[in-house]
Amino acid sequence: MSTEILVAGGGIGGITTALACARRGIRVTVLERHSEFGEVGAGLQIGPNAWRVLRDLGVIDSLAGQAVMPRRWALHDITTGEEIFSLPFGTAFEQRYGAPYAVMHRGQLLTALLSACRATGLVTAIPGKEITRISQDTGSVTAHCADGSTFTADAAVAADGLRSTVRAQLLDAEPPLISEYVVYRGPGPRPDGIEDAVMLYVGDGIHYMQYPISGGTMLNRVASFKSTRGAPLSETWGTPRELTEKFAGATAGIRAAVAEMDTSKRWPLCDREPLPGWTLGRITLLGDAAHPMNQYLAQGACQALEDALALAEALSDAPGDPEAAFAAYEEARYPRTSAIQQYTRFIGDFCHFGGAAALLRDHFLSGLGIEDRYAYTDWLYGTGGGTPTRPIPPHLTPYGR
Repeated sequence: MSTEILVAGGGIGGITTALACARRGIRVTVLERHSEFGEVGAGLQIGPNAWRVLRDLGVIDSLAGQAVMPRRWALHDITTGEEIFSLPFGTAFEQRYGAPYAVMHRGQLLTALLSACRATGLVTAIPGKEITRISQDTGSVTAHCADGSTFTADAAVAADGLRSTVRAQLLDAEPPLISEYVVYRGPGPRPDGIEDAVMLYVGDGIHYMQYPISGGTMLNRVASFKSTRGAPLSETWGTPRELTEKFAGATAGIRAAVAEMDTSKRWPLCDREPLPGWTLGRITLLGDAAHPMNQYLAQGACQALEDALALAEALSDAPGDPEAAFAAYEEARYPRTSAIQQYTRFIGDFCHFGGAAALLRDHFLSGLGIEDRYAYTDWLYGTGGGTPTRPIPPHLTPYGR
């Protein structure tokens, strides 16, 4: 018995879900609230755990000439430029994890996924359909849209993002947790001499990241700092003027890059505390709708990709029984995604240390051998899809403080 699926949300998570299902012969309708399919933002880091998903779904060739394989990930002091730590992404890394580390433009990945979806003949992608609610009975689900239209299928997957309408219906209507950190970001031309690497510069309550995208012709840039001016999202919080002030002590190259960035839009950092209960009968959540996380492990999109593959496999394993499939999917995915949500917050604190704490961090990292460095990434990038083997000490657990 075949199953037809509705997907709410046409971003990377939703479109990957559609493709993963279509690869298993499942017909999918994707409803996107915007008038066209597209991704907000620019750069995207794809760890080997997510690259394996893209390879399984057959879209790697479509990314040729667009994705960049950086040589390494490096941590630097934002004031002196001195290198603190690096993780090489060479042959040993690829052999260990069965895939490379890649960086690319978000829009280019979405375009490749959409093209692959349309080629299957099993995916219908409809823009301009804002879902207001999803109802269900014993045999079907119905998406009700703001324009009065309805769509019915056997089951529904909500990949409608951080402020998911469906999550508010299924799980909780609480607003996201907003960090004190503000983000300015945007691509720019790649200057001469910039290494093919993911470079993170850190200081007390501040960081700057850059890496090449679009085949190496452009440079993705992200500047973030802990604002001390008013409440998050207020008019005085995280302004361009404060951005300039916070980065006044950075290296000359970083100051110049920040000065070139478009400051007309700022982004707050938002996440949620891990919470089970993504699934209710024939409806389930995926990606940011289920487990939004901060940016510090670069795993938000990667975990949505993992979700999509796991969900499609669960549906394939329980043909004609989406309720059982969705329950199995959540049971399989919740431990890993909740661990990554927590570790992401911890890494954010770790990178933004100042004073003695920063000195201790730098001393610790500089003493790690290559096998020790990989030991901290095996659980994240390895093929086991597991949770940390070195858990966060209880007194450092980031939620509930």
